[in-house]
Amino acid sequence: MNDHATRFELDERQRAMLAEMGVRVWTPIEQATANVIASVTVKPTVVDVNTQNANNLDWPSLREAVTSCQACGLCTSRRNTVFGAGSHASNADTNNNIQPVDWLIVGEAPGENEDAEGEPFVGQAGQLLDNMLRAMQLSRTGELSSASKSQQSIFITNVLKCRPPGNRNPAPEEVAQCMPYLQRQITLLQPKIILAMGRFAAQALLRDSIDKVDTIPLGKLRGQVHRIGNTPVVVTYHPAYVLRNLPEKAKLWADACLAMATLNQR
Repeated sequence: MNDHATRFELDERQRAMLAEMGVRVWTPIEQATANVIASVTVKPTVVDVNTQNANNLDWPSLREAVTSCQACGLCTSRRNTVFGAGSHASNADTNNNIQPVDWLIVGEAPGENEDAEGEPFVGQAGQLLDNMLRAMQLSRTGELSSASKSQQSIFITNVLKCRPPGNRNPAPEEVAQCMPYLQRQITLLQPKIILAMGRFAAQALLRDSIDKVDTIPLGKLRGQVHRIGNTPVVVTYHPAYVLRNLPEKAKLWADACLAMATLNQR
């Protein structure tokens, strides 16, 4: 009796037919390995030069760079980029210079609603933010009530300009890719006060100012004035967090008042 089994070379159609008949067919190891290798999808490395050159861009060019950015994988799942919005967001002069702002409010990342509309803070968290601004006689649109004496300008943005799928936390590499955009926004806007809303916003903004800031709870960063260069920074809870933890609303308001008092002292 021959100890060597006869080896048949079967194509995929023949194997499928035998499988339907209940006949088990062994796959040679070299073919099985080839099938596994062929089934692996290798994601191409996305390289983007926009973030590297962000510090040379004027306001319109910066907005366009964000719109076309492919620096990380978030570009494949986003519906819209979220550059930011404010009472003077499009008021660049003939030299494409943007007017300085009083307030720069920085959140963490766009959510589902922001991704759909391309605007920051437009969901329930945005409503809470708008209510807080209204109580301070401020408006993101510049449309103030007749009783308001404030003419302070505001720009609102996020650390990330694209929504992380499922509203997950921003990944470190995503923050690293987006930070040049935010840093350029700060340089061009020259804010008098920055209000950082949420842990990831605080960590991203204060990483070069506070040692091991990633290990410090947000509760220990709030209630005081930090600085990025000469610009004061006040840290507070993100409105979305406050909506899930309503007793923290008082702390959000206290931080906003601290930011207002700091601005008025300048």
